[in-house]
Amino acid sequence: MAFIADSLSRVKPSPTIAVTTKAAELKAAGRDVIGLGAGEPDFDTPDNIKEAAIKAINEGQTKYTAPDGTPELKKAVAAKFKRENGLDYEPSQVTINNGGKHTLFNALMATINPGDEVIIPAPYWVSYPDMTLLVGGTPVIVECTQENNFKLQPADLDAAITPKTKWVILNSPSNPTGAAYSRDELKALTDVLLKHPHVWVMSDDMYEHLVYDDFEFYTPAQVEPRLYDRTLTVNGVSKAYAMTGWRIGYAAGPVELIKAIGKIQSQTTSNPSSISMAAAVEALNGPQDFLKTRGEAFRKRRDLVVRMLNDADGITCATPEGAFYVYPSCAGMIGKTTPDGTVLENDEAVVTYLLESEGVAAVHGEAFGLSPHFRVSYATSEEALTEACTRIQRACAALK
Repeated sequence: MAFIADSLSRVKPSPTIAVTTKAAELKAAGRDVIGLGAGEPDFDTPDNIKEAAIKAINEGQTKYTAPDGTPELKKAVAAKFKRENGLDYEPSQVTINNGGKHTLFNALMATINPGDEVIIPAPYWVSYPDMTLLVGGTPVIVECTQENNFKLQPADLDAAITPKTKWVILNSPSNPTGAAYSRDELKALTDVLLKHPHVWVMSDDMYEHLVYDDFEFYTPAQVEPRLYDRTLTVNGVSKAYAMTGWRIGYAAGPVELIKAIGKIQSQTTSNPSSISMAAAVEALNGPQDFLKTRGEAFRKRRDLVVRMLNDADGITCATPEGAFYVYPSCAGMIGKTTPDGTVLENDEAVVTYLLESEGVAAVHGEAFGLSPHFRVSYATSEEALTEACTRIQRACAALK
């Protein structure tokens, strides 16, 4: 349609949202579907956070605020970075946005000129390349294979950098793989970046609090202070505090960049929800002990899913360090024939087969830039996960 902007032809709808929508439609039509596509915790927002929101409503905190967030929340974010990451930021270095996706988009919009390149390790969160394309940049995809635990290797990063490189996006723990970089692994990457002073670092730390087996989380500016002035450290309350629908993301970085992000926000969405921001203050400043309890529940689910998927014919599944996803290889299923005579030619065909034959909804690996794999979210009950993995095993066993 000629009326629609050309820029939209460069992007596609989110595949993860599409899978969740498809599963919901099948359920509504009466199908027994277990959805493993959703990227959100199944736990409820903690009561103290909900009560803070109700208190804010009752106290009349229902008006416009500063476009890029309240002073109270900026102060809470700065305190969080100091307390948990050893990073010193003034409130003037903090931006508050309508979810982490909004933070990332604003940062790219504020900095990308036509032809600028953004290095994106694959597998990647589905929105990174499309956001880059939407603002006129060029995604540079660097494959990170299962043999390297889905992590960017220093030599591959170095080889991908050109004079046009503006950003490298690092996401640890990762969506879709759950892979997380140790301090030493991050240091090897930051050593490369020190050689290229024109390259900025966008560190997407949204799954920071979802790490397992005594893994210690680090963020790039913490590991290499010399990158502090060209790092945007991005986080939010969605995953750790089960606040996906509240839509609060935040980031800290150089004042000039934060001002540019604020300028964009002042002319687009303006302020995030005042109620949600009041709740986020309580999330960051309030009790944190529940994080450990919920983390242990996620670890048990991870171990269950990894074990059962590895018992399925044709599937191999690595054990990730964090988040609530696994990214199994389905290479052993490719080329096999389903009971109705269909040959599985790629990972999209595999997830279609799982959905149609057994009512299990997952997301194909091509959507995340690395095939043949698929993403499973284990942010649901152990009972549902056990049933889903049993169905996957059954579907695999039925192949010829």
